[in-house]
Amino acid sequence: MGRRPSPRPSYDKPTAIPRNQATLHLWGDEESGYVEDRIFVSSDRIHQLELSIPPGGRFQHSDQNRTIFAADQVYYVLEGTMALANPATGEVQRVRTGEAAFFRRDTWHHAYNYDASSRLRALELFAPPPSQGTSSAYARTKDNLTEWSYGDNTALTRWPMDRAQIEEKHQIHVLGEDDVLWRIEDPDGDLLVGLYASTDHLTVGRGTLLPGRRGPRRRHGGDQSVYVLDGTLNVFLPEADSIPSWFALQPGDAFYLPIGTTYEFHNASATSATFLFAVAPSYLEREDDS
Repeated sequence: MGRRPSPRPSYDKPTAIPRNQATLHLWGDEESGYVEDRIFVSSDRIHQLELSIPPGGRFQHSDQNRTIFAADQVYYVLEGTMALANPATGEVQRVRTGEAAFFRRDTWHHAYNYDASSRLRALELFAPPPSQGTSSAYARTKDNLTEWSYGDNTALTRWPMDRAQIEEKHQIHVLGEDDVLWRIEDPDGDLLVGLYASTDHLTVGRGTLLPGRRGPRRRHGGDQSVYVLDGTLNVFLPEADSIPSWFALQPGDAFYLPIGTTYEFHNASATSATFLFAVAPSYLEREDDS
């Protein structure tokens, strides 16, 4: 199988995307391995998908499927254990369920499922998105990497004595709950947000709403994609000129909010609601956004 362009499901208005309605896509070849993607949205600003790899499976790269892109990327592991490697430098990181990995453009990357009993499922957030020529089109402009390394030999005889200097060279950042940048998004403290990464292209975070509470009325200077982890998350569109304006999302469901959309998150249930979100390019509203 040669390189098949990734589908680009996009929407012209706020849209709920149940997990079973996401666009399925299989990419890869015998050399790179095969990956099952479930693409929720791929607009002109944001790309969100869930990838799936069976126990013992992996993706690497091949001449047809080069894994080096002109984008900031976050992987959030939903299930399993990911070994994420940069074959150009030998850096290898382990990313467990509930952890995220972040890296910037021009980072070669391979991923392995190191859980023997379950599939590896990870949410991928990506900006600038493939519609801007940042994925396979960009990868084809780079020389294929034909010599790989899965270990940093320069660290031998120096670990852990020179740990700080060794880790300073790392391009892949593994982030757990103790590594996020916390924000309380409203004066009442109803919505607690932890940011995994925030760059000039992409902001990715995790939000928690307590039972019976709601978040502030917000607009962003970018497209927003949302993915529910636990509980029931309601999305309210106070300025919507059509029905429905109220949506209930279950775990695994997603929601797309175009740039400048006014919205509120609500939790009308008896348990907490936890969700991931990504905004691209700007988390804060800007006067010229439309």
